[in-house]
Amino acid sequence: MTRFDAATADSRTELFVDAIRAHDERDSAFLTVEADDATIAGKTDGEPAAAPWVQFADGIVNLDCTDDELSRGKSLLDDYAEFRIDDLARPEDAEGVNLKIAARTDPERVASFIDRVFCEVYKCPADYRAWVTVI
Repeated sequence: MTRFDAATADSRTELFVDAIRAHDERDSAFLTVEADDATIAGKTDGEPAAAPWVQFADGIVNLDCTDDELSRGKSLLDDYAEFRIDDLARPEDAEGVNLKIAARTDPERVASFIDRVFCEVYKCPADYRAWVTVI
């Protein structure tokens, strides 16, 4: 892989497909995609909102979310029949929910889903910049 960021829907999807393939070829533990802080709106107590992230490994999409984001994530699954919730965890020492989604499909479909997670679940703007931070 030679590029690690993208800021349009098509280029992000292409980037995610490349990252998934690189992850598979390297047989790495997981890959992580993060939204760039500079392209994310929202403040909490005057502090910038934490940049959302999504991990992928072994056919599982993993993300942390609030209850509202979880609800939006469940709604998004209506468009992806081949995806299903694999695990929901509510750690006692953390706010929110860790959501694991089984995605038994091709890299293009997983990439499309990841982009929609950022846009629809995390409410990132259409021109958000995504970074592949770990492969």
